[in-house]
Amino acid sequence: MNGSSKFWPIVGLLFAGWLLYRATLGAGTVYVAEAPNGVWMRAAPVDFVAGAAEFSPGRTIGVWVAALFTLCIMSYLYRDNPFYRFAEAVIVGVSAAYYMVVALWTTLIPNLIGKLWPGIVQATAMPGLSSEREDFWWLYFVPLVMGAMLIWRLSPKGAWIARWPLAFIVGTTAGVRLIGYIEADFLSQIRATLLPLVVMTPDASGQPVFHLGDSIRNALIVGGVLSALVYFLFSVEHKGPIGRIARAGTWTLMICFGAAFGYTVMGRIALLAIRFEFLFDDWLWLIDPLGRRTGLF
Repeated sequence: MNGSSKFWPIVGLLFAGWLLYRATLGAGTVYVAEAPNGVWMRAAPVDFVAGAAEFSPGRTIGVWVAALFTLCIMSYLYRDNPFYRFAEAVIVGVSAAYYMVVALWTTLIPNLIGKLWPGIVQATAMPGLSSEREDFWWLYFVPLVMGAMLIWRLSPKGAWIARWPLAFIVGTTAGVRLIGYIEADFLSQIRATLLPLVVMTPDASGQPVFHLGDSIRNALIVGGVLSALVYFLFSVEHKGPIGRIARAGTWTLMICFGAAFGYTVMGRIALLAIRFEFLFDDWLWLIDPLGRRTGLF
C-alpha cells in the first residue's frame, strides 16, 4: 500500500474517532417534550437537563442516518465512489417505494378497487369507505382493463398492447394541460404586457398626476417584450432598425436568463446552507444559533 492509498483510510479513521468523541458529548442527540395538545415536539437539550424533556432514540437515529447520507452524497464532489452510489440507490429506492405506497392507498384502492368492490375494501382495508356502489360503477372496469394493458409492457410478448393505454394517457393529459397552459403561460403573459406607457393616477383632489417611475417601468416591459419577439422574427433580415431592435431583444433575453439562473443558484445555495446548518447544529453541535445548548458546555 503506497502513501496515497493510506491517506484516505487514515483520514476516515480520524474522522470516525472525532465523531465518536462528539457522540460522547451528546452530539446528534434529540430530545422531545409533550406539548399541551398531546403531541410530542422536539425539545432543547437544556430542557432535558431541567427534566422537562425525554430522550428520543428514534429521532436520534434519524439524525445520524440523515447526516451520514448527506456526507455520502457530498462525497461525489471528490469523485464517484461506493458511498455515493449506495446513498443514491437507497434514496431512489426508498422514494419509489414511498410514492408507490402513497399512490396505492390514496388513489388505486379508494378510487378504483373501492369503486368496484366497496364492500370487500371496507371490510378488509378501508373501514371508512362506503360499502354502497355508485351509479354506473361498472365504468371503472375501463381504467382497470387499461391499467392491466399498460402493465402488459413487462411481458416478453405482446408489449404493443401497452401502446393503446399509453396513447390514451398522453392524449388526455395533453388535452387537459393545454387549457391550463394557454391560460397561465400564454394569455396571462399577454395580459401582463398590456400596460399603459403613461401612468396617470388621480390625487386626493381628483386631478391626474403623472408617475415617472411607473411609466418607465411599463415602457421597459413593453419594449423588452416587443424587442424579444422581433429577435425571433426570422422571416425578416435583421438589418437596419430591425437588427438594432433584435439586438435589444438579445440583451433582454440574456438579462432574463441571467436573472432566472441567479435565482436558481440562490435557491440551491440556500438548500446547501440548510444542509450545513443541519450538520453543524443538529448533528455535531458545533454551532448553536438558537441557543438550545446554552450553559451545557
